[in-house]
Formats: sequence, C-alpha cells, structure tokens
Amino acid sequence: MTNEASLVTDSHQKWWNGLTRYHWFVFAMASMAWLFDCLDQQIFILVRKDALKFLLPPGLDGNQIGAYSAYSTSIFMIGWATGGLIFGSVGDWFGRAKTLTITVLLYSVCTGLSAFSTGWIDFAIFRFVTGLGVGGVFGVAVTLVADSLPERSRTGALGSLQALSAVGNISSGLIYMYVSSLVQGQVLKPEWSWKVMFIIGALPAFLCVFLQMKLKEPEAWVKARAEGKLTGVKFGSYFALFGDPRWRKSALFGMMLCVSGIIGIWGIGFFAPDLVRDVITNNLKEKGVAQELIAAEASKWVAINGILQNIGAFFGMLSFTYIAQKIGRRPTFVMAFLAAMAITIIYFQTFNGVQHIWMSSVMGFFHMSLFAGFAIYLPELFPIRLRSTGTSFCYNVGRYLAATGPVTLGLLQLKLAETAKTPADRIDAFRDACSYMSVVFLLGLVAIAFLPETKGQPLPE
Repeated sequence: MTNEASLVTDSHQKWWNGLTRYHWFVFAMASMAWLFDCLDQQIFILVRKDALKFLLPPGLDGNQIGAYSAYSTSIFMIGWATGGLIFGSVGDWFGRAKTLTITVLLYSVCTGLSAFSTGWIDFAIFRFVTGLGVGGVFGVAVTLVADSLPERSRTGALGSLQALSAVGNISSGLIYMYVSSLVQGQVLKPEWSWKVMFIIGALPAFLCVFLQMKLKEPEAWVKARAEGKLTGVKFGSYFALFGDPRWRKSALFGMMLCVSGIIGIWGIGFFAPDLVRDVITNNLKEKGVAQELIAAEASKWVAINGILQNIGAFFGMLSFTYIAQKIGRRPTFVMAFLAAMAITIIYFQTFNGVQHIWMSSVMGFFHMSLFAGFAIYLPELFPIRLRSTGTSFCYNVGRYLAATGPVTLGLLQLKLAETAKTPADRIDAFRDACSYMSVVFLLGLVAIAFLPETKGQPLPE
C-alpha cells in the first residue's frame, strides 16, 4: 500500500498536471487568503516602530520603543494563537471554505482599523483581534487544499501555497518603499505613513472575501461530516484530539516543531529590519549625512531587506518542497533547522552595512523554508475530522509559547544594553541577544525525532 501511495503522491508528473478549473480556483483562493494575510503581517513588522513613535508618550528612547515593539508583537501572536485554537476547530465542524471567508474578513477589517489607533492601548487591541483572524487562516487554508485537490498534487500545492506567501511579504516591502518615497518627497507627513500602510494592507484582503464566497466545501469533508452525524463521531473536538494517543502525540510534538520555527522567525528573523535600520542609521551619522535624510534612507534599506529576505524565502520554501518529496519530511526538517540556526548567528554577528544586505536573502531562504514543511507535513498527521483542528493547534497554539520570544529578545536586549555607552554598543547588544536566541532551532530537532515519516503515505482517516 505504501508503494502504491508513493506513486500517487510523489509521482514524477508535475503536481499541477490534470487539475480542473475548480481545483485551480480552490488553490488560488486559499493562496490569496494566506498571501494577503502575510502581507498584513509584514506591514505590521515594517511600521510597528514608526507607529509607536507617535502612539507612545514623547521622550522615550529607542530601546524603550523597541521594547514596546516587542510587546505589541507578542500581543499580536497571542491573538494569533487564540484565533488558531478557535477557528481550527470551527473549520472541522462548520466547514473549511466558510471559516476561511470569516477569518479573512476579520483580519482585513482590523488591519484597516489599526490605522485609526490613537494610543498604545487601542493599537494593541486591534493587533490582538487582527491576530484572531490571522491565526484562523493557515489551518483552514491548507486543509481546504489538502482535502480538495488530488493526492498526487497535495505536496506540491501546499508547498507552493506557502511559497506564494513570500509574494505578499515582498509586496509589503515595495509598498513601504513607495510610501517612504512620498514621505521623503514631502508629499506625505511622517505621522501618516504608517496609517496609509495599514489601510493599503486591508483593501486587497477585504476584496478577496467576495471571491471566497463562491468556494464549496471539499467533497471528502462533506461526506465524512454526514457520516459523522449518523455515527456520532466528533468533528473539531479537542477531546477527540487529545483523547487518542496517536493524535495526541502528533499534536504535542507537532506543536513543538512549529514553536521552534515560529520563535525563530518572529522572535529573531523578523527583527532583522531593526538591525538593518540601526546599523545603516549609525553608518550614515558617522558619514555626516544630514539628519533629515537619514530616516528616509534607512527606511529604504529596511524595505530592501524585507524584499530580499522574502525572495530568499520563496526559493527556500520551493526547495524544501522539492527535497521533502525526494528524501522525506524528517531529514529535510533536520537539515533546515541546523541551517537556520547557523545563518542566524552569521547574519546577526556580521551584518555591518548595505554591502551585506544580500545576506538577508540567505537568512530568509533557511528561516522560511521550514514553513513550507509545516504546510506540507501538518495535514498529514491528522484525520479529516481533526485535520483543521490539529493543523491549527500545532501551527498556531504554539504561539502562546512563541509569543515569549519577542519579549525575551526585548528584555535580553535591554539587559545587554545597560552597559552600552555608544550607539554601536547598543547594536552589539542586539546582535548578541539574537544570536543567543538562535538555540531555539534545536528544539525542532527534538520534536522531529518523535514524529513519523509521512512521505508516500495517504492522509490518515
């Protein structure tokens, strides 16, 4: 049976061969939902400090604003975890397609509302509620694709869905560059730039909702749901997920696997813009560049960093997909976690100016390659009645733990900066904090040792 399944799921045919028009529609809608989700995430990452400069009381220094930036990120991730817990279960008992539409509507509306924040408290509330919607999207999007497309197309489609998320991140960088140029040209006031970014981020996602209303529930789920009502089998039940030793093991170690990658990217990798901004700002000051030109120039390189990071991510996720199909999920994860730890230390210890900006693409390649693995691997660990629940639990609920990553980094940075005498010393404190945090990738190696190899296996039912 394994050999036969292997021929089905890992055929030498291209994954897209033979897909119907509706298969493509499902793939496009799920990919757009996640793409715009990631665009909105990245916009927040790019403008969180800009927003907090105007939302916090005046007189705070850069380290204090940086700490609040970390706190807002953690609040966002707590909302993300909560949304994953809620909507993952809803996706199994209410339907993948309907739940996807609800979650996209939620995160798009609240991203737009973030632009109207007047202080730290309401900004944090909007980020939390945005996180609820963001947390719900991934699990229902990947299970919608996994249950709707042919088995032979599943791995390639899910890896590609995750890779396309990089397009959303790249788009946010281009938008940020454009908005920064408007500020530099004095067309837009600095205090309005972050507001414009949030509004722009909300619009395409909001429009996407109307298209998703045409989605149908997967036939496999409809059939299983009808049978479940007759037999009394629970769909989307956490009691069922943790009551069966097989699914409980997959859930707990799957969560540990994701925590490692999520802390790695949200607690370390997504703070690369802060390093780029601080290093380039310091370099420009040392060169005697006029103060009014420094902020715009630094913002340009922050945006370039994001674009390069996500170009690398796109190819990293496609590479993970290809290698996982060839040699298996578990050995591919092992190589990816080790590489992510190594590049994190190298990047944060050696980045020293625009001449090193190319390194952002290398870090993005290895950090984000792991997330293609999550999209491919997690649905393969759970049956259809618990697939959205289990996938969302692993990918999102671990963010309660992962939310400590940005806070830990912020506190570690403040502690290391206590003896700093110059801006360069403070930058070095930040470098060391990120390097120490990189050991979290080793947690993924522990988790994968207890999880099964699923290459060539049919989805569990």
